[in-house]
Order: sequence, then structure tokens, then C-alpha cells
Amino acid sequence: MFFSDLSFWQLVLATLALTHVTIASVTIFLHRHQAHRALDLSPSVSHFFRLWLWLTTGMVTKEWAAIHRKHHAKCETADDPHSPQVFGINKVLWGGVFLYVKESKNPETMVRYGHGTPDDWLEHHLYSKYPGLGITLMLLADILLFGAPGLIVWGVQMIWIPFWAAGVINGVGHYFGYRNFKAEDASTNIFPIGILIGGEELHNNHHAYASSARLSSKWYEFDIGWMYIRILEFLGLARVKKTAPKLRLAQARTQCDLEMLQAVITHRYEVLAKYAKTLKSIYAEEIAKMPDLSLIKKWLHSDAEMLDEASREKLAKILEGNHALKTAYVMRQELEALWQRSAASKENLVRQLEEWCKKAEASGIAQLKTFTMRLRSYA
Repeated sequence: MFFSDLSFWQLVLATLALTHVTIASVTIFLHRHQAHRALDLSPSVSHFFRLWLWLTTGMVTKEWAAIHRKHHAKCETADDPHSPQVFGINKVLWGGVFLYVKESKNPETMVRYGHGTPDDWLEHHLYSKYPGLGITLMLLADILLFGAPGLIVWGVQMIWIPFWAAGVINGVGHYFGYRNFKAEDASTNIFPIGILIGGEELHNNHHAYASSARLSSKWYEFDIGWMYIRILEFLGLARVKKTAPKLRLAQARTQCDLEMLQAVITHRYEVLAKYAKTLKSIYAEEIAKMPDLSLIKKWLHSDAEMLDEASREKLAKILEGNHALKTAYVMRQELEALWQRSAASKENLVRQLEEWCKKAEASGIAQLKTFTMRLRSYA
């Protein structure tokens, strides 16, 4: 028992350090490397993470990657394995691990979404075959290292990922928090400092740019998982393949072109975030003129199809009496529709974008004109 004489706080720190290694293994290996292929890892680092996860969670790499990929493909629908919008926040927060186990037994999910995961001798004859053996060995190791308190250390290790990953990230990360990007789901950033769960706290950023190895977006956000990846890359043990595209602004164009169109589509989440601020500014001015507008504040940033019929009718009726807000609201829908027209040719899309810009500039609404000038600067 090498550490049986540790004080209470030393034991707490040791436990947190061990769970943090597990968190790093989940976010770097399972999530960013395996599920999304955002980075490559050296064989030694990759296998260390796989071994550690076998010891501390018993999770099978193929199952985790497949379930997470299905979550992205079917997000917030009845086929999403763990959406709080479907199952309710309490069921996902406190019982997310049971939803995970249920989906792991779905052979269709494994076949369709489990491709490209480890398929070697160790996976077939040890890690996937005996998932319970790893956590048993971890129990024995904790008791050997810490004595009787090792049972508590092991217990914390066993509940850490089921609660924080399966519960908090999958539950709270689609229910409460702030949003940098208007992704096509309910994903949120739980907290801007991503330390407790390895950077996974920045969940809305991840859903906006799922294949990015970096989860932080704003200057005030910190993704500790990204810091570890950069250290591994510096040591030659990792190679980043994808990160979220960086916005470049050039001199505003007088005419839309293909480059501008591609930039707008690439940065569509940033475009919608900026437009939301534009809409908020217009609302702030107009509410002084029409007190009834306070009734629709919560509806302005929602898609019409997400509102019930009564709310849609009420929204339409109030907007009819306010030219500025109605114009801004309708034009946001038209802007979103632009990158949803996958069948249209590039030339047609450029023309439609130019028409949208001219319409915004001719609206007589100062905020829309300012927004359009910025849009014309996208490069």
C-alpha cells in the first residue's frame, strides 16, 4: 500500500488526478480522435488511452464512437440515443448511462456508425471481450495503492464518466447554457472554462464545428483538452487534422462573388450569431414604440416551425404592425434558406445572396445595412 498514509486532501487530489486522466482519454482519444477523426495520435499514445479507458470505464471504443456519431446524425430526433429534448433532462442527467448501455446493444448502430475503430487482436481478445476485467484490475490496483480508501477512489473513478459525460454533457449540454452559434440543435456551452470535463463543456462550439480538434471559440474560452493536444503535437505524438475555420474579413465587395458565398456558407453559424445581435438591436429600438413587442421577445430567435400554431399566429399578427422587425425576421429566414438550397447552382446562389444584400441595404434599417457591409467583407 504505497499511498496508504495520505491525508484526506492528498487522497482527494490523487482521486481528481486519476479521474482527470480518464477525462483526457475520453475527450482526446474517444471523442476527437476516434469519433470525429479531428487528429491523429501516435500508436503509443493511442494505446495508452485505450488501455486506461478499459481500466477505468470498461467502455468499448467502437460502441462509444458509434453512439456519438449517431447522436450527431440524429440530434434532437426520436433516433437520438440521448437527447434531453426527447427523453427529458432528468432522465438524461441522472440516467444517461442506461441510455448509453441500451444503444450499445443496437447492432444496427454498431454497423452503421462504428466503422474505423480499433480492430486488432487486443480489441477482439481483451478490451471488447472482457470489459469488466479492466475495472476489476483497477479496483485491485486502487486497493493496493491506497488501502481501504482505494474503494472510495475506485468508486469515484467508476461514476465520474457516467455522470459527467453521459449525464452532464449529453443532458445539460443540450438544455442549459449559452450559445455562440445557432447550430441545428439545442446544444449549449455549459461553461466557458473547459477544465472539469476536458473542454467538453464547450458543447455548442463542438456541434457547430464537429470535426474540429479545438472546442474553444471565443477569446475568453479555454479548452484544456486542446492544450493537451498541442503539447502532444509539440512532442511529435499527435497531428491535428481539422480545426474550425477562421473568419477573415477583407475590403467590402460591391458585388457578391463565389468567394464571398463560400465564406458565408462556411461561417454560417457566425453569420447567424451576428444577425441575432442585429435583430436584438432592432428589437431594443422598436419596443419603445410598441410595448406589445415584449410578448414576442422569446419568439424572435426561434424558427417558425418550432413554435406552436397559436404562438406563430400571435407573432405574425404583432410583426404585421412593425415594419422593421418584420423585415429583419423574414430576412433572417431568407438568409438561412440560402445555404439549405443544396440543389441550386453556385451561380444561382451568388445571385440570390446579392439580391438578399441589396434588399437589406434598401430596407432603410440602419442595423441591416451595417450587417450587410460586414457580410460583404467575408473572405
